[in-house]
Amino acid sequence: MESRRTFLKSLAVAAAAGAATPARAAQTAPPFQASPGNPATLKKSTLINMLPKGTFADRFAIAREAGFEAIEMQTTTAEAAAAEIKEASAKTGLKIHSVMNSEHWRSPLSSDDPAVVTRSVQGMETSLKNAALWGADAVLLVPAVVDAKTSYRDAYTRSQRVIRERLLPMAKDLKVVIAVEEVWNKFLQSPIEFARYVDEFESPWLKAYFDVGNVVINGFPQDWIRTLGSRIVKIHLKDFATDRKTGTFQFKNLGEGEIDWPEVRKALGEVGYSGYITTEINGGDLAYLKDVSARVDRIIAGQKPVTAPSSPADAK
Repeated sequence: MESRRTFLKSLAVAAAAGAATPARAAQTAPPFQASPGNPATLKKSTLINMLPKGTFADRFAIAREAGFEAIEMQTTTAEAAAAEIKEASAKTGLKIHSVMNSEHWRSPLSSDDPAVVTRSVQGMETSLKNAALWGADAVLLVPAVVDAKTSYRDAYTRSQRVIRERLLPMAKDLKVVIAVEEVWNKFLQSPIEFARYVDEFESPWLKAYFDVGNVVINGFPQDWIRTLGSRIVKIHLKDFATDRKTGTFQFKNLGEGEIDWPEVRKALGEVGYSGYITTEINGGDLAYLKDVSARVDRIIAGQKPVTAPSSPADAK
């Protein structure tokens, strides 16, 4: 771990870096205004598991028809399926921009069991190779899990060591970014710590995958965005609602929770983010996906994405 002076310096750096109908649309905020420091070039993506079941070619075609520009895939171990996915992308012109690693929950990098860590590393190696094959530039990684057996300190140091020694060399060779995400894993629970964790790698191949909905339970996504700044390489979209009287909470469709989407859009512009924003909510049919796509359009425009309730309304 770094010295107190370096730690305080990293905190200072982190803090500084820091589908509606026409009738309803008329009642919303004015359109987002692009400027050189506030780009409007956000690109719409969706998760593969939000699309109806079928061949990859059919699923990609539905995403294209719904208005999405790209897909986030999941780790695929079968070579035939990986080739089919690549062909579907080429046929539809729908880019695969990232891969969601699938092994990090079952086999955390922060485990004290070498066999578990090796399985996790192998899962990431497959994901990185998938990304290179499909032309994606990033792989999402949950870097550690804090649990009854794994302390916060151990999760931090173990995950950094494994990523640095066993994953970053491959990421560099394949030119694919490892994008670590903040999730409900009792780890990276503040934007300053998240920024510090990324900065300590001192590598262009380790960045942040920021999930807008995951932080609402104990923070504000616009604050996280302003703190993480240029460290952010990818973004997940979902909404979140809490009922403090009953102590319950629920992920929601975009615009149906507590997130201040115009403020989130403003923050993204302030930090100069102009990459993909990927919907991570429940899937549905073409009509539902078109509605979700329209909500994302409104987010990009700096407006509230609220529309008439659609089914399914709640996120994952």
